[in-house]
Amino acid sequence: MDFLLECIGFPPDVGEDGLIKFIQAHGEAAAWRGDPENHRVLSLGGGLEVRADRSTNPAPAQSYWTLTPQFKVPHRLRFAVTSIVRHPDSPFDALLAGWAAPAIDMPDQPASAASQAGAYRLSTWISDARRLGSRISPGHVLAISVAGFAVHVDRIIANEDVKDPSILNMPAGADIRPLGGPDEPGGCCDVSLRIQAVRHIKNKLTGEPVEIAICDAPDRPMLLFLSPWQLKGDGHPAPQPGMRIEGTFMFTGRIAGGLPKRRAT
Repeated sequence: MDFLLECIGFPPDVGEDGLIKFIQAHGEAAAWRGDPENHRVLSLGGGLEVRADRSTNPAPAQSYWTLTPQFKVPHRLRFAVTSIVRHPDSPFDALLAGWAAPAIDMPDQPASAASQAGAYRLSTWISDARRLGSRISPGHVLAISVAGFAVHVDRIIANEDVKDPSILNMPAGADIRPLGGPDEPGGCCDVSLRIQAVRHIKNKLTGEPVEIAICDAPDRPMLLFLSPWQLKGDGHPAPQPGMRIEGTFMFTGRIAGGLPKRRAT
């Protein structure tokens, strides 16, 4: 996950062991993640967070820590669920696949979203999967708050230099396609998006600047985090409003609403 941490202001040479110990000592319990001794989150300012999770393997010699970037996205995205994948090794996470920005009056059949103007496929991790319980079935519409973290940036270009000119005629000029191969990482999408604005914040722990590319997408803007070290190393220009970014991003976030009410017992 270290290359994803670069997207929120941690340099490539960051000492992960030292960072984990710092989060253990100074972080807070991560909501909906189980034992707070094993699941900690540290605020980095401006909505940035980094989460540390210890694996659930009961054998101490086989347990390990992972670090994950998070961001408190300020808006909600409507999301019609088509599938939920849970992993035994990570019981507090779930991989959601479905249609983002479905029509308000969309029928219960999620496949019908394909014909709705502006709806697009999206795959994303959510970190509060415990909230789902067993109450969600295909077709249910949730509200989620998600952001994308760069796995690899292919191009930052003038908008008119888009790889496929037909993308410019799509809703919001946006092309978002989940990766679907069996050997490809879950929660990742290939995107081609027009940059609406660039927001600058700072990682208060490292002092490094963090850029958020706020991109045009149907219904709600898409927030993308980029590694400045990757951009510089690969010779990409700095992102600017009106330009276009194309690449692969891992999406992660939280449930923001739309859960059915629990029945009284």
